[in-house]
Amino acid sequence: MRRYVPDKWGGTESVVANLSRGLQRRAIGSTVFCTDMFSETGRQEIDGVEVRRFSYVFPWLGLSQDAKARLRLKGGSPLSLPLFLALLGDRELSLIHTHVQHRLGGMARTAARLKGIPYIVSLHGGYFTLPREQAEKMAEPFRGKPEWGKIFGAVFGSRRVLADADAIICVGQAEADEVRKRYPGKDVLYLPNGVDIDRFAAAEASLFRAAHGWAPSDKLVLCVSRIDYQKNQLGLVRAFAAFAERHPDHRLALIGAVTVAAYRKQIDAEIERLGLAGKVVMIEGLRPDDPLLPSAYRAAEMFVLPSVNEPFGIVVLEAWAAGVPVVASRVGGVPGFTADRRNVLHVEPGNEAQLAGRMAELADNAGLREELARNAAAAVSRYAWDSITAEYLRVYVNLVNKRSACDVG
Repeated sequence: MRRYVPDKWGGTESVVANLSRGLQRRAIGSTVFCTDMFSETGRQEIDGVEVRRFSYVFPWLGLSQDAKARLRLKGGSPLSLPLFLALLGDRELSLIHTHVQHRLGGMARTAARLKGIPYIVSLHGGYFTLPREQAEKMAEPFRGKPEWGKIFGAVFGSRRVLADADAIICVGQAEADEVRKRYPGKDVLYLPNGVDIDRFAAAEASLFRAAHGWAPSDKLVLCVSRIDYQKNQLGLVRAFAAFAERHPDHRLALIGAVTVAAYRKQIDAEIERLGLAGKVVMIEGLRPDDPLLPSAYRAAEMFVLPSVNEPFGIVVLEAWAAGVPVVASRVGGVPGFTADRRNVLHVEPGNEAQLAGRMAELADNAGLREELARNAAAAVSRYAWDSITAEYLRVYVNLVNKRSACDVG
């Protein structure tokens, strides 16, 4: 992985954490290899998962300190030769699962090939489905800078990470369909993300309300997502302003690690401009083990995911597990596991007027809220992490056995 630090947690980290713990419950060792971004070089154990961190560089000439800071927040595209050497030297590895492509993915590819073990690639971020304008924004910090790291990309076969993989796992159905078109004959699997159902279902709503001084009469609209232009919290704030004109008892809580600092400033300015300072709170990056996180879901009247790009949407599963009705953009992986007006209300991405209307529809219709929550509770049982881990393990075992059989032959 690029990084693995609790206060910069995102969907990929949640997947890796839950998968690693699930494997360890089955007596299978699982170690996270990553850079020391936002941390220190060395070994650490996080909630029972061993993490090994290695020094890295961003391989462009002339990067400013601001550009490097922006790349760190987004994960960037780092180069870490110490990480590669650690993979190559670890004699206990029987399979490598890379959750990143490009240079780090190329290192996983090359290490696996040299060691004679299989490797799997997971696509978490819209590898082929990311809108052009968002890809351009991600490239802004290094645009026009000479990239001395290209030689390492060539050496490690970074452009062949997907082509040479023993299997490609996609968390979104749309992405899986696209990958199958581009790599016919490749073992491409749609494996959705999971959720710790009991943790969210059993949370106490009073913890979150007390922490922020909200009265029982205050009704909460919740969004949990990275503070990032892909997640479109700016559009949600604008929609909430229109919604709140007729729903003065509602408050909006935005929870998430900041991955684009300039975007956070835009949101702050818009909250001030719209006169919402007393009605909107932004909470940066609750740790994944913080009891206030599941409590926030339980405290909410509705959950809103306004993303313009969403590879899957783990937070929808978390809201379902907490019994909270959901409004979500019809984008990326979301339509692959949700059904409009059955377990969510869909909105078109970027349509603020429609978003405000769906929020009002939920706020004004208790029967609809109850129906969506009831259907969601039935649907979420299929996404328990124990079941998802079993699917991953089946893939791992098949690939290791297949490689062993080839070696014997």
